[in-house]
Amino acid sequence: MSLNNSSKTSEILSAHFFQRADVVSIAKELIGKVLCTEFDGVLTTGQIVETEAYNGIHDKACHAHSGRFTKRTKVMYEPGGTAYIYLCYGIHHLFNIITNNEGIPDAVLIRAIEPLEGTQTMLERRKMNQKKRNLTAGPGILSQALGIKTDQNGIQLTRENGIWIEDHGLNITSNNIISGPRVGIGYAGEDALLPYRFSLRGNPWVSPAKT
Repeated sequence: MSLNNSSKTSEILSAHFFQRADVVSIAKELIGKVLCTEFDGVLTTGQIVETEAYNGIHDKACHAHSGRFTKRTKVMYEPGGTAYIYLCYGIHHLFNIITNNEGIPDAVLIRAIEPLEGTQTMLERRKMNQKKRNLTAGPGILSQALGIKTDQNGIQLTRENGIWIEDHGLNITSNNIISGPRVGIGYAGEDALLPYRFSLRGNPWVSPAKT
């Protein structure tokens, strides 16, 4: 399923969208929304086609499992709508959105987007010549394409801060969303099997990662 035929009308998601209790529902509802960045006057956007939910202190795969509070995880206790961006393997900037109320460290990882605006800039940031799947089909590379870095960790998702999410009125039905286990969390034991990874059925920009 391709998303490029979405409505021209758009609405920026407010903090209220993220400050709800069910992180799994939020992760599913983010499929089809548009992730936007604007740095130094350069706009890049892409529609979200893959997410993962992390259910806070109850989830062994979550950085804040059992109430863990460290220099890295303290941002997870901020109110929903806060960016949680951390470095993976020392090179990949992974973009997450904190959900729920202040003090409850739930989060959604954005795993893949379908490029929309600013594709040439994305190609330059990724040092690529052609628009193909490995431009944005993965959490680290989509951050690179959109210019998202750990420097923005802890910001609120607003246009003024350079990262925000829009609703373009695209209706994604439940039968077009695939759920399954999350990626690379074997350490989480039985929680590794939870169906908290969501992707858009048939979309070519979903990441190729295996569990």
